[in-house]
Amino acid sequence: QVQLVESGGGLVQAGGSLRLSCVASGSIRSINTMAWYRRAPGKQRALVATFTSGGSTNYADSVKGRFTISRDNAKNTVYLQMNSLKPEDTAVYYCYASFSPTGRGYWGQGTQVTVSS
Repeated sequence: QVQLVESGGGLVQAGGSLRLSCVASGSIRSINTMAWYRRAPGKQRALVATFTSGGSTNYADSVKGRFTISRDNAKNTVYLQMNSLKPEDTAVYYCYASFSPTGRGYWGQGTQVTVSS
């Protein structure tokens, strides 16, 4: 069994910054892709950023240049540095990771990010 636990959400003013963390624990052999998604009020969950095991990153157009995804494989942790936050970034942010050898994916419980104008 694998667990993903996010932290770092909160309330911030527009233009501010937050750093989210997600730690994977449990029966881990190796981690493939780690990613962040978000669900804004009244909208479906959407991809924010991904970080593959090969070191490639990908971002949603809406966050390019403002958000940075990184990972520490030794700590089974993925981070999301969010700068220049906008009210439209308000959402519940979810961590996702897929694991070898099955490729099965797991979700964290989510952390709320609220950006006030």
